[in-house]
Amino acid sequence: MKLIHLSDLHIGKRVNEFSMLEDQKFILQQILEIIDRENADGVLIAGDVYDKPIPPAEAVALFDSFLTALAQREKPVFLISGNHDSAERLAFGAKLFARNGVYVSEVYHGAQQGVELQDAYGSVVIYLLPFVKPAMVRHAHPEAEIGSYQDAVSYAVSQMELDPQKRNVLLSHQFVAGAERCESEEVSVGGLDQVAASIYSAFDYVALGHIHSPQNLGKKLRYCGTPLKYSFSEAKHQKSVTVVELKEKGTVEISVIPLKPLRDLREIRGTYLELTKRENYADTNTEDYIHAILTDEEDVPDALAKLRAIYPNIMRLSYDNRRTQESREVQAMEKVEEKSPLELFEEFYEVQNNDKMSTRQVKFVEKMIEKIWEEQL
Repeated sequence: MKLIHLSDLHIGKRVNEFSMLEDQKFILQQILEIIDRENADGVLIAGDVYDKPIPPAEAVALFDSFLTALAQREKPVFLISGNHDSAERLAFGAKLFARNGVYVSEVYHGAQQGVELQDAYGSVVIYLLPFVKPAMVRHAHPEAEIGSYQDAVSYAVSQMELDPQKRNVLLSHQFVAGAERCESEEVSVGGLDQVAASIYSAFDYVALGHIHSPQNLGKKLRYCGTPLKYSFSEAKHQKSVTVVELKEKGTVEISVIPLKPLRDLREIRGTYLELTKRENYADTNTEDYIHAILTDEEDVPDALAKLRAIYPNIMRLSYDNRRTQESREVQAMEKVEEKSPLELFEEFYEVQNNDKMSTRQVKFVEKMIEKIWEEQL
């Protein structure tokens, strides 16, 4: 059985105030073409369909057209909500969707039934586990002692009645310890949301979402990554679609198919004269999303506006020279969302008090942020 593994579409996302909707429409069409070419038996979407719990109408319309195209191809779709999604909104109409082969995870309530498919080797059972927090699992299982994300996910998985003779696949949207993160992901305090890979050991394949860079965690766990680059920390990534082939029990083959975006997201570096010299950009796509790093020792007047005459989609401008290296000044175009809440609080405290927080103060703030993080459903 051949399955296409996707995640973290983040439809409706804006990067540095640039809407990515046109780029997302382009890449979803490319994914449909890959599904057709590969003659896939099903599609797995491991969470973060949207970028916000209440997505804009244009984002909903785009995903609706994507799901409709899959349903018309009679390809079963398995879909879970991620931490950016509203589980309630995404699950609306789930029973109706299931009649058309689109299986959507419901709001977590404790019961996890698999969807069984058949191929030449027998049964493949696919389980849908939406993004869960400790409070969600405690609510569904008041008898259980759930104190952490590790406890929550472990208990949720333990409630699934797996037949070890069948091939079992799980969709899960969590941060598995050891995975490499990117700047565009939501950061928790002190790795609060980490879970161990061993939780998933009973499954033949685990289609993970949440982490934006494609990577394997052992032989059976994989983050397929985002289909598009959503931060400059991903500039060197090759985005792709993951193809999973389940053969006889115990044999899983994983391959990737590269994706080509409408506009790449990349960094360019050099002096102002170098970046504006035609021979240096003539063979590149100047419509790409750009982070321009100027190495001039003096600031170039109105540099951003001038560079946009060549690179209309420039997102960020910064300097890398002796002055910035020595002073370690924070560049004006940097985004605060790239830092954890604790780092932001420490910077705020230092500005207000002209002194750094004590170890005791840091621990106190960590506990407060952890409490707030867990209480947010």
